[in-house]
Amino acid sequence: MRVQLLGTAAGGGVPQWNCACPGCAGARAHPDRRRRHASLAVETGGGRVYIVNATPDIGDQIEAYEALLPGPEPRHTPVAGLILTDAELDHTLGVARLREAGKLEIWSTPVVREALTERLMLGEVLAPYTGLSWHDLPVSASAPLAGGVEAGAVPISPKRPRYAAGPPDGQPWVIALRLSDRDTGATLIYAPAMGAWAPGLEAAMAAADCVIADGTFWDDEEPRRTGISRKTAIEMGHLPIEATAERLSRLPGRVLYTHLNNTNPLVDPEAPQHRVLADLGVEVAAEGTVIEL
Repeated sequence: MRVQLLGTAAGGGVPQWNCACPGCAGARAHPDRRRRHASLAVETGGGRVYIVNATPDIGDQIEAYEALLPGPEPRHTPVAGLILTDAELDHTLGVARLREAGKLEIWSTPVVREALTERLMLGEVLAPYTGLSWHDLPVSASAPLAGGVEAGAVPISPKRPRYAAGPPDGQPWVIALRLSDRDTGATLIYAPAMGAWAPGLEAAMAAADCVIADGTFWDDEEPRRTGISRKTAIEMGHLPIEATAERLSRLPGRVLYTHLNNTNPLVDPEAPQHRVLADLGVEVAAEGTVIEL
C-alpha cells in the first residue's frame, strides 16, 4: 500500500480566496507555502487508486499525481473510488467534480451517505451525468478494497455539518479511517477531524504503523483570537495540537499532522512551533508526502 498526501489544508485551503491573514498573505508571496484541501491517494496494487475525501481541489490533485492520470485508453482512469471520513463540504464537494465518470464508487458510513443524498441531493443532481454506487464503511470491522487493502471506520464524534444541523443523534458523523494491507500487515489511521479523543481511537492509533491526525489549529483560542470564529477550536470540532501533540508523540508509529487551517502558525515554515513538534518526534505533513506501508 502506497499513500500520497494530495493536500494538507483545512476548509478554504491556504491561501483562502477571501482572507489576508498572515498565513494566506505568506502563501501568496511564497507559492511553496500553498496547501490544497486535505486528501489522500491510496494505491492498492493493480493500478487502482482510491481517493480519501473528495475536496474542491480534486481535479488539480488528480492532475498533480501521476498515478491518478488517465490512460492509455481515452477514458480509462485508475481512480477506483472515493472514501469519505465525514460529510463536511470541504471533504465532499469534489464528488460533483467527478461527474464525467461512468460510475462513482463511494465508501462512507450510512449517516454520511444519507446526508449527501437526502440533504445535498447529490444522487438526484448527478443522475443525469453519472451513477453513485455506495458502499458502507463498517465500524469495528473492515471492508475489502482492491489489491488486498481493507478499510474500516473508527467513530470519533457525532458533529454534523452545518447544512445538516440538528441535535446529536449518536451517529458516527465523523470517523477516523483505518486502512490495512493484508499482504504487509501494515495499518494507517487517517483522522483529519478530531473533535474528541473518542473511545477506541487510542487503541486504533497504537496499533497503526502511521497516524495522520487533525492539525487544524495550534491552540484552542486560535479561531477566536484571529477573528475567524466566535467558537474555540474544540467547539468547531477540532482538538488543537497543543492538546494532542504529547499524546500522539507516545505512539509507536510515525505521526504526521494534516488539515492545517490558514491561521495555524505551522503554515509558516519558519514558525517556532515546528521545533516544538520536531522535539516530540511529530511531523507536519507536506504536500506530496509519500508513505510506503
